[in-house]
Amino acid sequence: MGRYLTVLGSSQAEYVEKRSRFIASLKQVKTEEEAISFIEEIRSKYWDARHNCFAYSVEGGKYSRFSDDGEPHGTAGKPILEVINGNEINDVVIVVTRYFGGVLLGTGGLVRAYGKASKDALENAKKAEMIPCTLYETTCEYSDHQILTNLIENSGGEIRNTDFTDKVKVSYVFKDNECNLFLDKLTETFSARLNAFETEKTVFPFEI
Repeated sequence: MGRYLTVLGSSQAEYVEKRSRFIASLKQVKTEEEAISFIEEIRSKYWDARHNCFAYSVEGGKYSRFSDDGEPHGTAGKPILEVINGNEINDVVIVVTRYFGGVLLGTGGLVRAYGKASKDALENAKKAEMIPCTLYETTCEYSDHQILTNLIENSGGEIRNTDFTDKVKVSYVFKDNECNLFLDKLTETFSARLNAFETEKTVFPFEI
């Protein structure tokens, strides 16, 4: 899987148009099951609202779906999805809850309102780039731990976990295009005493 943009955690935004309240709730999700679970959570939270419209894009954009939830066709779910796709964001779900204010907005007004609320929620969210990476583990003596930590961090790696037992086991991740330089430095710094064992190929979020 290549690089793609996503969000971190969750965010919310509220927009009012002619007394109708539009509450946009956004969350990072990895699967359709997670997206649906969040949609149901928001529906339960705002059970008294007339509409809970949504859109999501998951698994790097492989699966996407939207719903107008009773609004005129094409006026709610599609504008939400267009905000997601237009910003090239994946692994995200946005639910926009509408409390009707008594004044009809028309199709154009609905499109703008649902789009505006979604855009505001996305702007409030932290963004990250999912980048192909390799996860490594290195076990060292306590006397080597700080040198190893400095080498990893100064080479562009990110430490994910450290286990302290009779020795120290450090788990860390490198972007795939930065691995080889670090491996050479590791061999040179420790005169080939330490090794980096590859444990997983995956993608990790790097905040932008």
